[in-house]
Amino acid sequence: AAGWAPDQRMSREEALKSFTINAAYAAHLENDLGSLTPGKLADLIVVSRDVMRVSPKDILSAKVTTTFIGGRIVYEQK
Repeated sequence: AAGWAPDQRMSREEALKSFTINAAYAAHLENDLGSLTPGKLADLIVVSRDVMRVSPKDILSAKVTTTFIGGRIVYEQK
């Protein structure tokens, strides 16, 4: 599917960066979060598929399997 404005699409890498380090930077929190760096807050999810490699249509079927907040597991798929 071509989508609404295919010439304005982001790459997966651009989208990931937008949701992580760029969002932290916009909130003036880039020293505390936004990347997997020692000393930063460990809030992250693990998904069932490698969304950076699967076909675009398969991204939507990825499920969150584990959620970490502050480095601790707060959700784990059973």
